[in-house]
Amino acid sequence: MIKNTKSPRITLHDVARLAGVGSATVDRVINERGNVSDDVRQQVLKAARDLGLKRLLPDSHHRMVRINVILARPELPLIHRMGIEFRRLSHRLDHSVSIHRTTLEDENPTTIAEALLRSPCDAAVVYAQDHPLIRDAIAELAARERPVVTMISDLPGSARLAYAGTDHIKAGRSAGYFLSRMARPGPVIVLCNHLGFQSHADRVRGLTDNLASFGQGFDVVRIVEGGDDAVRSEVRLKDAFRAHPDAVAVYNVGAANRGVVAAIRAGLLSQPPVFIGHELTAFTWESLRAGLMTLTIDQSPELQAQFAIDVVLNHFNFAGATHVAPPYASTVPIVLYGPENLPDKVPD
Repeated sequence: MIKNTKSPRITLHDVARLAGVGSATVDRVINERGNVSDDVRQQVLKAARDLGLKRLLPDSHHRMVRINVILARPELPLIHRMGIEFRRLSHRLDHSVSIHRTTLEDENPTTIAEALLRSPCDAAVVYAQDHPLIRDAIAELAARERPVVTMISDLPGSARLAYAGTDHIKAGRSAGYFLSRMARPGPVIVLCNHLGFQSHADRVRGLTDNLASFGQGFDVVRIVEGGDDAVRSEVRLKDAFRAHPDAVAVYNVGAANRGVVAAIRAGLLSQPPVFIGHELTAFTWESLRAGLMTLTIDQSPELQAQFAIDVVLNHFNFAGATHVAPPYASTVPIVLYGPENLPDKVPD
């Protein structure tokens, strides 16, 4: 009689038994699904190798990548949404990717530059205005081989690795296109944080370029800098409305949509203006439904967050990262919402 000397087939259950973990944990390790501590991961891989599991096993060591996301003024709706998106991403990423969120109470260049330079992480993602202090901090981190990705607003020509965000000139031009077709010709008032933010400056430039080319009879008569503060923006807009009661449209390139609505409700204009703003939030959703706002231009924060992380992971050649390649051109789209195409669910 011939005996069968063939070795028994090793299964994931065998590996789980030797490693002292559940089969589901072994499956997550072998198939690199994440959510497993590094100690348990090493334990499972050692058991699989000791038993001779005939599978292509992952590397014993992923390079740990620590990413510091620096966000100022979390009370602003867009920054709040960005924080939520990065938190969601952190739950979906491999255990060897760590997203640390640094929240700052103000957007002062000194505050942001110091936060960048203090960062203990391998890379940083930051929303900041274009300022020499911030450019210097980015350059210093780049010299230390700690890449920086700018998000929402870019610092073109700086030492940053990439920009994750939308084309703000196109957003401004889109606002000009619809404004000139929805309002009668007349004065236009613009509200922004301040023009030190590339995103705000480019939106204003896009609007004025479009109106100069195609918006005959429309003139931007006032650019109001309200610091993205609702109360300050309301006060300064009311002053602008008193000076230009015949204004036909308001374009808010920043976050102070509450200030715009409050100023419009004051009844200082001869008739309700076309109001175009930015971001789909609970407040803009309600304002569009109520007819107080005409359009809002959303910049897809979930896609910006994802692209920023993809760029960093590809820079470090992280196994399993969604592939993006230099020069890391951001193609995050803008999305226009009016009263008739609002989603059923109010955004977070």
